Amino acid sequence: MEKLTSGQPAAQNPRPKYGGLYNAWVTAREAFWIALEALTTHKLRSFLTLLGVVIATTTLIVVMSVINGMNLYIADHIANLGTNTFILSQFKWAQGSEAWLKARQRNRPIRMEDYKALKEYVHGYKSIGATASGNRVTAKYGSRTLYDISLTGVTPSMIDIGQQKVAYGRYITESDYLHSAPVCFIGQDLVDKFFPNVEPLGKEVRISGGLFRVIGVAERIGTTFGQSQDSFVQIPLTTYQRLFMARPSINVSVQAWSSAQMLPLEDEVRSLMRVRRHLRYNQEDTFGINASETIMSLWQRLTSSIFAVTIGVVAVFMVVGGIVIMNIMLASVTERTHEIGIRKSLGARRRDILTQFVIESAVMAGAGGLIGVILAVLISQIVERLFTSAVPLSGIVVGLILSTAVGLFFGIYPASKAAKLDPIEALRMEG
Repeated sequence: MEKLTSGQPAAQNPRPKYGGLYNAWVTAREAFWIALEALTTHKLRSFLTLLGVVIATTTLIVVMSVINGMNLYIADHIANLGTNTFILSQFKWAQGSEAWLKARQRNRPIRMEDYKALKEYVHGYKSIGATASGNRVTAKYGSRTLYDISLTGVTPSMIDIGQQKVAYGRYITESDYLHSAPVCFIGQDLVDKFFPNVEPLGKEVRISGGLFRVIGVAERIGTTFGQSQDSFVQIPLTTYQRLFMARPSINVSVQAWSSAQMLPLEDEVRSLMRVRRHLRYNQEDTFGINASETIMSLWQRLTSSIFAVTIGVVAVFMVVGGIVIMNIMLASVTERTHEIGIRKSLGARRRDILTQFVIESAVMAGAGGLIGVILAVLISQIVERLFTSAVPLSGIVVGLILSTAVGLFFGIYPASKAAKLDPIEALRMEG
């Protein structure tokens, strides 16, 4: 027997280089490429197979995108009452039509006396202001006329609370308010129409027969649901009372120093108003306290109904798509019976066959989900140009996970059937 030389390595028993994790990875990778090959080889069949999943995923993401875009739009343009601000008005906004009609008959308007009492007796607010509106008027300058202009009487403090910001000039001052001055603060629509090439400050605009001197111009706000928010005129509230309505119904805006102070301040305003209106402890409020959350809660109740209907539609399409995938996978098992027999005769375990077909099914459904995501993003971009839309990342993730989960669920039965095939019987089938 030969002896090993000093530089010669000793013979070692061969060991498997990789364990079960590597084998699982190889199986998954092979199943993935087989599924992709099947998708590209039978394009028409693949399209019809994935149609239900594609429609379901696209519908889900498009609806989520539109609702998300609308949520952002409502929060920025409609529910934006100001930072840490709530509004005392005649009615509570977020209520049903029946409750609103009841409140309309029962609730008295908020008057200037209420505003003065709140300003004097409520403590801790950062700012408080009042507005009186509801008039749509005609504005004229020279030979030019603008119709359907929003006329609002305001207190000077509204510049710190409301949406309007000064672009140039100034806002209504305390002196204007105390002397009921015939001055006005105007939106950009009036500037574009009346003063395209001249300085508007100091010019006099005729509003409902009265002359008002322009003292300031607001920054452009834009449109809300296609309606311009820059077609307005603001005048001192005292001037509004003198010229248009002696006892107008007003809204009182109260701004807190912080979000934590909002609820205590609301409670203080509510208590004072209940005392002023002589309400007993068991009587409902005869006024409304409204914050941004009030509008958003009303909007979210509406969108939750829309989303519930969408979920039903998506579920139907997903089930239909899953059933189609299951039928295609059953047909695939029949076509590849001989192949399954060969694999089993070469040592493939039942678990390997099961894993292969389940992964194939998941890949097919996931591919449908990916196509649906791409279509949804394209559609959402078109909607964004026409209206408003914002694709949420959560929508994409949910769409991909849901479509893949459908493939996994509906692929279990075909995969189980393939795994249970007898290798001898399978080999007898023609390859």
